[in-house]
Amino acid sequence: MNTDTHQTELKRIACAMPKAELHLHIEGSLEPEMMFALAKRNGIALPYASVAELRKAYNFSDLQSFLDIYYAGASVLIHEQDFYDMAWAYLQGAARENVLHTEIFFDPQTHTARGVAMETVINGLSRACKDAAGLGVSAALILCFLRHLPESDAIATLQAALPFKAHFIGVGLDSSERDFPPENFATVFAMAKAAGLRLVAHAGEEGPPVYIESALDVLHAERIDHGVACVQSPALMQRLASLRMPLTVCPLSNVRLCGVASMSKHPILRLLDAGIVATVNSDDPAYFGGSINRNFEAVIEALPVTREHLKTLALNSFEASFLSEVQKAVFVGRVEAFFSSY
Repeated sequence: MNTDTHQTELKRIACAMPKAELHLHIEGSLEPEMMFALAKRNGIALPYASVAELRKAYNFSDLQSFLDIYYAGASVLIHEQDFYDMAWAYLQGAARENVLHTEIFFDPQTHTARGVAMETVINGLSRACKDAAGLGVSAALILCFLRHLPESDAIATLQAALPFKAHFIGVGLDSSERDFPPENFATVFAMAKAAGLRLVAHAGEEGPPVYIESALDVLHAERIDHGVACVQSPALMQRLASLRMPLTVCPLSNVRLCGVASMSKHPILRLLDAGIVATVNSDDPAYFGGSINRNFEAVIEALPVTREHLKTLALNSFEASFLSEVQKAVFVGRVEAFFSSY
């Protein structure tokens, strides 16, 4: 089988296989077309003349330059229906890409700072997640704290969200990583844990390996978002593998934000070969060039991916989820059945 044919077959498998997506910022799924539609619906003027001009602005040099436009785009989200429509668009796409389960990040501080009520944000997103069952997708929400803001702001956000705890399963830590180490948020993570919420944290995207260690040792994170900087520390890689600590890796994002020099240099296969529970995800698909399946395709085009790698990534995605053990077993069975029959 020649290389092109082999890659085409692997892409077909990756797109068709059952999978979970565990690193998806819902505000980062807002495509320019919907951004303009919501701006029109809500009477908001965007600083771009057209969808094409907005897309042209998606030329990021680092995480911060991306975040600047990301927060500007979120300004079109005002009403509960806006949040529903945004989430529903993502969930429909996820269903088409054979995502059977997704754990969706949302950033309430981005919205409450603009005067949007916590209830508006959570109810809109939660309603879409509930309706996703009709698409064959199970969906849950994870509330993220913005690490460039003070921990006191995160604590106030958690306290405002706790009356709606039935609608989300955990908390995370995102936004600008440089100069904002995980230990800055030890208190709010302890509060979230005491409230029975699951814990995840962005670490080792642009930050050093020690940020991953802090997320584990200080925040007691159960999953590391990104984590690719671990390849700088063989001891940390060994620790992650022995702990079966999941990493929610986002290949297109890593390259687009210059965390990894090129897709051919991406460490995803090194992580898998080291026995780390790595997964593939899309991060902010509207901004970074594509959905979860496009991330799989990009990896396949650039790296010596095998069928076994794809199966491992599919299995890892469910192992790394916060589903119950019974639910995980059902999805693992579907992955096994897919690869047995494909």
